[in-house]
Amino acid sequence: MRLVITALFALTMVAGFSVRVACAADQPNVVILLSDDQRWDDYSFLGHEAIKTPNIDRLASQSLVYERGYVPSSLCRPSLASLFTGLYPHQNGITGNDPRENKRTNEGRAVLVDRFQQNPRLAAILGQHGYVSFQSGKWWEGNPSSGGFTAGMTHGDVTKGGRHGDVGLTIGRKTMQPVMDFIDKAVAEDKPFFLWYAPMMPHLPHDPPKRLLDKYTQDDRPLEIAKYFAMCDWWDETCGQVLDHLDKKNIAENTVVIYLCDNGWIQEADKGGGAVGGPKGKRSVYDGGTRTPIMIRYPGHVKPARNKSDLASSIDVVPTILDAVGVKTDYNFPGISLLDEAKVDQRKAIFGEIYSHDIPDFRHPEQGLHYRWIIDGDYKLIVPSGLDEGEYGPEKVALFNVTKDPEEEQNVIADHPEIAADLHKKLDAWWNPTLQN
Repeated sequence: MRLVITALFALTMVAGFSVRVACAADQPNVVILLSDDQRWDDYSFLGHEAIKTPNIDRLASQSLVYERGYVPSSLCRPSLASLFTGLYPHQNGITGNDPRENKRTNEGRAVLVDRFQQNPRLAAILGQHGYVSFQSGKWWEGNPSSGGFTAGMTHGDVTKGGRHGDVGLTIGRKTMQPVMDFIDKAVAEDKPFFLWYAPMMPHLPHDPPKRLLDKYTQDDRPLEIAKYFAMCDWWDETCGQVLDHLDKKNIAENTVVIYLCDNGWIQEADKGGGAVGGPKGKRSVYDGGTRTPIMIRYPGHVKPARNKSDLASSIDVVPTILDAVGVKTDYNFPGISLLDEAKVDQRKAIFGEIYSHDIPDFRHPEQGLHYRWIIDGDYKLIVPSGLDEGEYGPEKVALFNVTKDPEEEQNVIADHPEIAADLHKKLDAWWNPTLQN
């Protein structure tokens, strides 16, 4: 599975980066396909009994798939910020969706965007190496230029409806043309490119085309469930359009495709627009909120395989991409390259953190902290901060065997106190909020 890059590039140094002067033939393109609010096993390739995802299934068959993939935080903005910066929420300052103060003003949001820009940012790093880049879909950090994108759909102005993507949220649901135009332009100009494709799908509103809703409507299936199933199918269709366009332009062989979801979702039968993803879905500390398949496709370089045992995290996406395209930086990322078999084998644990929806103070992440969690082997330890009264996780420290009990219904801490104690030490060694400055 280890990636081998054979091309040689001229190197210079700019702002701490090793800069490569490259054309499309030299360096692979990068495409991130980012699902929004979808449970980790709501795919036909992972055995869902009803949802059909033929395009993602095909991608999985061509990819290195980590079935035990996770995001550190199960809410949109902190999940995306971690993915994009390669840092945990307590490190990058983006722990929630909105600032608690002045949340509906440009001034209030600008404070968080300024904090975000102090972090390493994937598009900015790739841009230093000659990549052009395009933002489409979800984007919380103001104008896409804040992430280093050379172009994008979102304007980010709160006074004009900006918050989490604005105009960019039309991608997938209403049009695919901006994405196709960007790819065509990059190919015509012989530029390596980075595409951020993050539609608000299958996210609410669950308003799929009638042809897809009809496909999933059954007398014994609640309408809200059918709508969600159809949304997953619609999302899959749009992924197929992107992948097919790479084939059409004859660049699929030279493109690294990463697939994952920002957080989980559990659609409840009696809830529509007011649903929050079920009691163990979005925003929760449970696997229903934090788990996602993570896939890497790079034909001829990454061998397709289904990894059912090793742990992966969205924290690993930035190091993985930089490894795949041969870019070196001075940043000391906490994640690993998922293409490095030795590092994957050596990893024993992954970590995460759950926060309030609104950020009390980005300088003090512990003020909004609800839970910390660690998975080591078969076991997952959840440690509440006391801020949340059991709404998104257990009220007391809990231990689950997530391989035998993936729905986390049986707290086995009384049976394995020594395992719980060991994991708690590892969790504190990773980040102990009581020591936060």
